[in-house]
Amino acid sequence: MEDSSKKDLSKRKAEMSIRFSEFELPPMQDILVIGRRAPIGPEAVRRMVDALAPEQYELITFENGPVEAVAVRTALFNWISRNVLLDNILEEALKINIEKTLLKVKMDLTISIFKEVDI
Repeated sequence: MEDSSKKDLSKRKAEMSIRFSEFELPPMQDILVIGRRAPIGPEAVRRMVDALAPEQYELITFENGPVEAVAVRTALFNWISRNVLLDNILEEALKINIEKTLLKVKMDLTISIFKEVDI
């Protein structure tokens, strides 16, 4: 009888969340951060992007650190300066153990303007 009461007290459950989305070409979002020891390197990403979305992404490489490269949708540079975008993406990516990872980044950018005018 003791065994059955122990089983009742030790139930195990897992929560599962499943998200489905349409497959996109190229299979990345606005930005792809490539860790220095990621399974796919910058040259493979360059070939994929050139084949699937020519002239839509720029691959930016880094000499040092855990991030080897970043592929950025070039249209983003029309909205925000290159340095501001890269500085912020790298700042956040470096908070994650990125060195062995490919990190797909979706960026929602909203520009707010407030002006005072004389009436």
